[in-house]
Amino acid sequence: MEAIRTDRLTKSYGKARGITELELSVGEGEFFGFIGPNGAGKSTTIRTLLGLIRPTSGSARVLGRDIVKENQAILRQTGYLPSEAVFHPGMRVGEILKFSADLRRRDCAAEAKRLCERLRLDPAAKADELSFGNRKKVGIVCALQSEPPLLILDEPTGGLDPLMQREFFDILRERSAKGATVFLSSHILSEVQRNCTRAAVIREGKIIACGSVEDLAKSSARRVSVLGRVDLSGLEGIRDLKEGDGTASFLYSGDMSRLLSRLAEGDVRDLSVSEPDLEEIFLHYYGKEDGLS
Repeated sequence: MEAIRTDRLTKSYGKARGITELELSVGEGEFFGFIGPNGAGKSTTIRTLLGLIRPTSGSARVLGRDIVKENQAILRQTGYLPSEAVFHPGMRVGEILKFSADLRRRDCAAEAKRLCERLRLDPAAKADELSFGNRKKVGIVCALQSEPPLLILDEPTGGLDPLMQREFFDILRERSAKGATVFLSSHILSEVQRNCTRAAVIREGKIIACGSVEDLAKSSARRVSVLGRVDLSGLEGIRDLKEGDGTASFLYSGDMSRLLSRLAEGDVRDLSVSEPDLEEIFLHYYGKEDGLS
């Protein structure tokens, strides 16, 4: 069974852009990355999938259920972490966790205790006094404590220090190994590359690429680094050009023979050509005009 399936899923806000005709398939048990900068449509997609906002057109099924007609059943089986967690004022962490478990009619006390210990979260702390990172930890425990079959996590690591980020992804990998589906929305490409098996790239509300993380990182583009002096002006296929004193580095997707001819005309003392990482491929999809550099 597919954990998530969309068919031309669209959400529009009048003249404002939302998401447009999304075609997305996430298999049960996958660790799936959903990549895009802020404003690309990631949160709109997630809220639509969970039935928190209604689609304008198209359809989707989550855990085999229709997102409009059966959204309550979907929510009962989904651990959802929004990008910003907001809690009722005056409550302590332990009370928030119990309230969240009670909404699911589950006794999650033992698992909540384990998660709090791993994430170094004090259940006795007052929610109003928590830092942004600790509020994020509360949201993580709320999403994970019932051990749901599907986790939908929207920018989950904001505010977490590097040690807590590592522990958090250790927990997610453990859940994935037990069969849970993890849908990770992020603009931090290294998170996706290290942890996800497949990913989709969203741009301006549309999916522009989808496949295995390994395949997404494979393209005709190459990272080229040159030591020496060479005239690269007018050469088509160059992106992300960085030039220094006698050095140049760039992403190249043009005709390799033309590049080699141009290099042969210059004074090249050293040259390296390598596969770009996922972040550079992301730049290849978006381009610097979107503010990504």
